[in-house]
Amino acid sequence: MSARFDAMGMVVSDMAASVAFYRRLGFAFPDGAETQGHTEAELPGGLRFMMDTEEVVRSFHTGFEPPTGGGRTSLALRCDSPAEVDALFAEMADAGSRVELKPWDAVWGQRYAVLLDPDGNGVDLFAPLPADE
Repeated sequence: MSARFDAMGMVVSDMAASVAFYRRLGFAFPDGAETQGHTEAELPGGLRFMMDTEEVVRSFHTGFEPPTGGGRTSLALRCDSPAEVDALFAEMADAGSRVELKPWDAVWGQRYAVLLDPDGNGVDLFAPLPADE
């Protein structure tokens, strides 16, 4: 037997808000996902990004309580260019997304920015900076 990474799941407080947020970032959820208790978006390479409402999780884990405080998970989304990081960040911020860190040129050689999803999870946007010539 060999376990392999297949999917990442996230518990959300408001499915409609979460689906709208991740759709703006390019995740392809099926029509009607915002009204469901569970939804999935297929990612490149066949991986899946899954979201379940707190109510769905409580249906099989009766003692479930959402965590409090800051998020401990983040997703990192690679953009095609530093300009795309800036443009996508601006689009998301203009749409009302919470901003954790505005775009900057990180010392590790990437244009980087951090948004927060509706539940406070970090969503990092990054792209390699052009190499010095």
